[in-house]
Amino acid sequence: MSLIWDKGGSSVDARVQAFCAAEDAILDRQLLPHDILASRAHVHGLGRIGVLDAAEVEALVVELDRLSEAFESGAFLLDERFEDGHSAIEAWLTERLGDVGKKVHTGRSRNDQVQVALRLYMRAACAEMAVLTEASAAALLERAQRDADTPMPGYTHLQRAMPSSIGHWLGGHAEAFLDDRDLARLTAQWIDSCPLGSAAGYGVNLPLDRDGVADELGFSRVQLNPQAVQNSRGKYELQVLMALSQALLDVRRLAWDLSLYTTAEFGFVSLPARYTTGSSIMPNKRNPDVVELLRAAYAVVQGATSELQATLGLPSAYHRDLQNTKPPLLRALGHGLSALALIPDLTMSLEFNRAAMRAAISPDMFATDRAVELTAAGMPFRDAYVQVAAELGTLGDRTAEASNAARVSLGAPGNLALERLRERLDG
Repeated sequence: MSLIWDKGGSSVDARVQAFCAAEDAILDRQLLPHDILASRAHVHGLGRIGVLDAAEVEALVVELDRLSEAFESGAFLLDERFEDGHSAIEAWLTERLGDVGKKVHTGRSRNDQVQVALRLYMRAACAEMAVLTEASAAALLERAQRDADTPMPGYTHLQRAMPSSIGHWLGGHAEAFLDDRDLARLTAQWIDSCPLGSAAGYGVNLPLDRDGVADELGFSRVQLNPQAVQNSRGKYELQVLMALSQALLDVRRLAWDLSLYTTAEFGFVSLPARYTTGSSIMPNKRNPDVVELLRAAYAVVQGATSELQATLGLPSAYHRDLQNTKPPLLRALGHGLSALALIPDLTMSLEFNRAAMRAAISPDMFATDRAVELTAAGMPFRDAYVQVAAELGTLGDRTAEASNAARVSLGAPGNLALERLRERLDG
């Protein structure tokens, strides 16, 4: 195993090293492209302050590009030969450029090197999160507009409550995913600061061009104080997972609705075959396994969040404990984003049993409409409530369409304001 900190004469216990390195080499496969990108910017920065001459900069950049191409093509594999992605980069450069390759680490530590790679990775993950939640909102909004006035029962406490509509149900989920998109964008802005150049947490005795490196990497600002950089390790990761967890809470709610509405007892919705599986023993069964696993996706992020929170009870500066923030972050983002990616197609593929939805709307569900009507005519609401409760059997001549159309408060079934959601989606 390549150890960049090994001075050549130390004796390394294989079990201890395996424990310390843990999954780093495997996990860093996701970070290596970002690590290479940051190394290229660092090399340019060293060139601007005269630590590297023009020929050295060019040689290092060429080899970094070759490493990137080799990694993308599969010609280079980040494996157990290396302690992590950082040692792999340095080993590649040193093997090909000798002493010039050894200069790449000048002015930086593995601490800020991993921080900048993770920051780039998280920034990309937030961008993907925003794209996926927006796509989910768009699909839900399209289906809501297509069946805006189709009646269905509304529930509270899983008991029949009032008439609703497909437009109202799906429009509610669409708005939730728009909130998630905005939160992902805000989170991306919140973490958009460059930690590179903070070294091990106390800076270096070189006039590093931190602003120029940040600009090259597309960051909006530099994270200034090196101690603040170290103390943000895990904190920024936690915020990204918080944004993801909000989106997956909405996935879970949608999945719960579909789990209920696809049962024979409800029969409101049918899933496409590709989102179901057969039973291993019961020939009559098609199970909504994908929807159930979507419902469970939040648990993965919740578990990762707990791991991060448990790790972050540390004093200031770097501690090796912080290495343990990487596995839960990568695991949760990988699983959570793959779950979000399924929502748009699932939404567009749903089939509705409109007759079953209509049949589930019973006369007693018009009681609230009647109580509000009496109140509008001058009766105190509590008196109207009591009167209507005693006259539930007199509401059978009402229709779900009329009930929905009459509820014109903003956002209600009679005034869905889907065009406002469309404006927000496109804005």
